[in-house]
Amino acid sequence: MRIAIGADHGGYEYKNQIIEMLKNNGYTVKDFGTDSAESCDYPEFAKRVAAAVASKEFDRGILICGTGIGMSIAANKQKGIRAALCSDLFSAKATREHNDSNILCLGARVIDIGLAIQITEVWLNTPFSNEERHLRRIGMIE
Repeated sequence: MRIAIGADHGGYEYKNQIIEMLKNNGYTVKDFGTDSAESCDYPEFAKRVAAAVASKEFDRGILICGTGIGMSIAANKQKGIRAALCSDLFSAKATREHNDSNILCLGARVIDIGLAIQITEVWLNTPFSNEERHLRRIGMIE
């Protein structure tokens, strides 16, 4: 699976740790930035990752900022993107099963890195249910 990942300064450290976990588990990963913990504008990175996922160059994306809120708002502006902000394991599983989310957003100031990695693993390993009601609802969103 090909994963596009990006973060602003608030998510920089988490991004690096999640990239390491992804690579150790055999994922192909491209880092869309940022490249430091210096203050930067999150929409730039959300747009890069969302465009890469929407174009199907990457299967899924991960975005990290302080709360995850800004990243999810910015990513969801891109047609074809269903970015989900998750801070618990149930939501990570449900957003894949029910919404076929293609971008995971995380808040580095909201959850600790151990939970962020667990959420990422659940999100990556949960398939979409393909149930008619979920397909219908996704169609309504699109």
